[in-house]
Parts: sequence; structure tokens; C-alpha cells
Amino acid sequence: MKKFSITVAGGGSTFTPGIILMLLDHQEEFPIRRLCLYDNDEERQGIIARACGILLKERAPEIEFRYTADPENAFTDVDFVMAHIRVGKYAMREKDEKIPMKYGVVGQETCGPGGIAYGMRSIGGILEILDYMEKYSSDAWMLNYSNPAAIVAEATRRLRPNSRIINICDMPLGIMVRMARILGIPEKDLDISYFGLNHFGWWTQVKDKEGNDLMPALKEYVKENGYDINIEEDQHADQSWHETFKKVRDVYAVDPDTLPNTYLKYYLYPDYVVAHTDPNYTRANQVMDGREKEVFSAAREIIEKGTAENCGFMKDDHASYIVDLARALAFNTKEKMLLIVPNGGAVENFDPEAMVEIPCIVGRDGYEKIAQGRIPQFQKGLMEQQVSVEKLVVEAWAEGSYQKLWQALTLSRTVPSAAAAKQILDDLIEANKEFWPELK
Repeated sequence: MKKFSITVAGGGSTFTPGIILMLLDHQEEFPIRRLCLYDNDEERQGIIARACGILLKERAPEIEFRYTADPENAFTDVDFVMAHIRVGKYAMREKDEKIPMKYGVVGQETCGPGGIAYGMRSIGGILEILDYMEKYSSDAWMLNYSNPAAIVAEATRRLRPNSRIINICDMPLGIMVRMARILGIPEKDLDISYFGLNHFGWWTQVKDKEGNDLMPALKEYVKENGYDINIEEDQHADQSWHETFKKVRDVYAVDPDTLPNTYLKYYLYPDYVVAHTDPNYTRANQVMDGREKEVFSAAREIIEKGTAENCGFMKDDHASYIVDLARALAFNTKEKMLLIVPNGGAVENFDPEAMVEIPCIVGRDGYEKIAQGRIPQFQKGLMEQQVSVEKLVVEAWAEGSYQKLWQALTLSRTVPSAAAAKQILDDLIEANKEFWPELK
């Protein structure tokens, strides 16, 4: 069986150890010959990489391991690039969340003004990596799950239309895992229909392998509990996630014919979100005080002890999705997966150039879209507004247009007026001088 060379772009991420653990778990069906970590922050990556090097030496010494900040070294002779970069790191995420909150507007990593700010930083970073891949390994696939995925996907469609990139998100998968737990069946037994944009979608059908309709049972549960579940594995979820999963009850009530993605709460109940957010201690602070400290503490402990035995690294759920996607491309498994792809009529009554999130069949040549037919007016209206936001952000980045970015913010459902949009934009420009193109 062929062995593969993988580069993880964003090697200093707290998610990198979980991805490596998941890759090691799937060595039989997806063997690796070389694993490289790439990051432009050498100091941060060095801590994660040295710990992962010890782990790999103990558990899979046959894998060649390296880490680097040199693009030629990172992207030469590579089959897959798994990209999860965060331009500006958590310090900028904190500003994305807190600046809108000054004006009573949702401050969130991927939604509303925060997502727009993050997108303006991420576009250049992803395009740069795609260009390195084209130069050094033109046949490699990028499996991109860098946020905000919707804006990044639109940017790659518009600005690098011929690149070998597949944009994905693990949130629908995480919700489907919960659906399976609610129903008491394995997640792989779910057969779904789904449409939307990234962090902005709905399930229209959930069946089991025998074709039995599971929607009535799920709807009954979601009506009372949202996606919140009371199982031992879920005790590790922090309180903010429990609240998000419970809030799905109210999102579902707006359209009980479908089952919603959790992120829709930011667009349908922005006033609730603002009222229940501490403007001085946002999600970024929770992550920095939680996951960030835990992962780097575990890494330093591994380095200090010289062994990864009983280490504090944990597998990440989304990493299994990445492995499944890589296997499908490598071995033509024809697996059905949710991807973010150009619509092209898959959602019949929607913008053909929009980047939609729909089920696809994945094989050696890429993906085949599964048509989702016509969608209801309510979702269509919401999606048209949101996809316009995403397109305007990419146009603003490409043209250096202040006007178009102001329009994008004004059009977001989370922002109450053009005046508020301008105040937030001016503050975001000041905060992002180091990362955004100059706007005129």
C-alpha cells in the first residue's frame, strides 16, 4: 500500500497533536511515510513539534518527521497539506470578539464582524500556501479547515480557481455525532441530506442505512433539548458549548421542518447572544485560559520528561474527518462527505457561483456534488444575504476597498445599522494594520 507525505500547515496549533494522534490511529488504512509541520511562528511551533517528535519516535519511528518555517522544505514532495492556520493567533481573535461588543454587536470568531475581520486576515495566508504548493508539489491536495471557512472558500474560488483545494468544516460532523448518540446508533450509519453555507446550514433528511426516517425522533428530542446530551464523554464540553447546544431549541422553532446548524443562533438571535456574553471575557479568553494552556503545558511536560507516555494530548473529533477525506482522495473510497463547493446548480434555486456546503461523493478525481433540489424561501433569503457578505469581503480584500467592506458589515444580519458597521469597521482597521491590505 502506498505511503503518503503530509504537511500540517499551522504546525503550532493546539489542534496539531490531536491530528497526529488520529493519523497514527489510522496507519493501517492510511499509512504515512513523512510528516512535516509548517508554521511561520517558529517559537510556538517548536514547542508543539518537539513534543510531537517524541510521541512519533515512541509510537511510529518509521515515519520521517520534521518541522520547519521554510516553504520549500515544507511543501516539496507532499501528497496532502492539512491546513488549519490562524493568522494573528488568539490575540487577534480576542479583538475580533471584543471590538463588536463595544457597540452591542455579536463578537464571534467566524460570524458577523469578527468573522469578517478574521477572513480578511486568513485570505492572504491560504493563498500564499496554495502558491507554495503549486510551486513545489503541484499535484498535492490541500484539505483546508482554516476559519472562517466560508470566506476562505469564496476567496479560493475567486482568486485561485484552478487550485487543488477542498474546503471542509467539522461542525456538521460534530452535530451528527450528537444526533447518533441521541438515536443510539453509530454515526457512520447516518445518511443525510443537508444544504447551506458554512456555519449556516440545515439538515432536511436523516435516515439510517436501511432507509428508515430518523427525523421525527430527532425533532422530538431537539424541540426539548437542542443538541445537548447527557453522556459521560460530553462532560468535557465547557459550559458555553452546552449553552450553544441547548439554544438550538429556539433556532429549530423558527423552522421545524429542518434541523439547524448551531451557528445559526448568532444570526437569528444576536440580541440574546450579546446579552449573554461578557464583553470583558469572551470565548477567546476561555480558549486561552483553557485549551491553549492545557495543550502547551502537556507539550512542555513531554519535552521535560523525554517521553509521551501517559501524555495529556487528546485526539480531536474533527481529525477523523480529515483522515476520511484524505483516504477517499487517495484510495477512491467514494465516501459521502459534507464539503464546501461551488454551487453550480446543486442547490437549484440559488446563486450558481456561491460556495455552498452540501453532501458530495469523494474519490480519486475529487468530488461529485449531490443535488439538493430547491430550498425554501426562508433559508434562501438568509443565504442570499450571507453569501453577499462573503463575496463583498473577498472583493474588498482583492480591491483594497473600504466601501465594499463597509457594505459587507452593513449587510450582516448581526449588525443593526450602517452607522454601527462603520464604527466597528474603523476600529477593526486600526486593530488589523499588521494583517489587512490597505483599504481606500
